[in-house]
Amino acid sequence: QVQLVEFGGGLVQAGGSLRLSCRASGRTFSSYVGGSYVGWFRQAPGKEREFVAAITWSGGRIYYADSVKGRFTISRDTAKNTVYLQMNSLKPEDTAVYYCAAVSPGPFSDSKTYDYWGQGTQVTVSS
Repeated sequence: QVQLVEFGGGLVQAGGSLRLSCRASGRTFSSYVGGSYVGWFRQAPGKEREFVAAITWSGGRIYYADSVKGRFTISRDTAKNTVYLQMNSLKPEDTAVYYCAAVSPGPFSDSKTYDYWGQGTQVTVSS
């Protein structure tokens, strides 16, 4: 029904930037996510998956984890069924596998509320 594919991860030095993209397949994607959240989460080795950012698909309301405010920007292109995460001023502690997720009725920061997940993309920030 809904498939999410992420790309854009890689290796970057501290202070650098990366842009992650997550494209959703399905001609009826908007019907699934219209009244819900789409978000980004990350998970470092040995750590729990943590919330990064979320956006409401229909209204564009945005939420960020405190750790990324001012550095990361989430956005979406509804015509392309794509959500982006622009990551600037990257720090070594940002190193993790990043996942996009969709169709959460909330709470948006709770990973268990999302119905669909991407495969994950590795982001490594070297010091």
